[in-house]
Amino acid sequence: MFSDQVPIIFSLIFLLAFVFPVAMVAGLAKKGKVKNGFWLVLGFYIVYLMAVAIASLNGFFDTVMLPPKIVLTTTLPLAILVTIIYSTRVCKNANAVLSLADLVGIHIFRLIGSTFIILFLFELLPPVFALFAGIGDLLTAISSVLVVKAIKTNKTYARRLTYIWNTFGLVDILITSAMAIIFTKISMDNGVQGVEMLAEFPFCFIPAFAPPTIIFLHLLVFRKLSSTKNT
Repeated sequence: MFSDQVPIIFSLIFLLAFVFPVAMVAGLAKKGKVKNGFWLVLGFYIVYLMAVAIASLNGFFDTVMLPPKIVLTTTLPLAILVTIIYSTRVCKNANAVLSLADLVGIHIFRLIGSTFIILFLFELLPPVFALFAGIGDLLTAISSVLVVKAIKTNKTYARRLTYIWNTFGLVDILITSAMAIIFTKISMDNGVQGVEMLAEFPFCFIPAFAPPTIIFLHLLVFRKLSSTKNT
């Protein structure tokens, strides 16, 4: 089931750790007072990620192509879905209910981005890609704690800091996603290492879940900032 290129214990830890981002996103729906929001979001992600896991274990994503098959069949459809959700009245109402601190604080789950660095240490990801993606995620996650503290203590610079932090986090995930495609192209053209490891179970959950979900969450922060009075 698990790749023999990394210790099984690491794959298991990753799999267990991935429960937290999913549960936190579901919890955000509950805090936003979406009817049955927690269970709807949790149920969707469980079914969706199970389908991704089955596809990965059966080699569905193994074909090296451009764009990567996992992006074409998981990342893109989820991105379309969350774009539709973002424009709904339910999402707008939930966004109004949620606090800015809640919307920022959820990004602590990006600590799981340390996986990129660990896979690099096992020589399973290109150094430039892994370090950029991993360090960017860690910086966004750790700094989110400081931003939340500034918001909760009503610092005069809290709003400006949130804009800067949110822009950094959004740009980081967009560049990381673009780099994954670029390194796939380089791999195909030159026969060098690409990001194929991210199509293997359980690490396939990263491209299947993270880019669309994280971008969606950053857009919610921008919406919240634009709808609240300057402080």
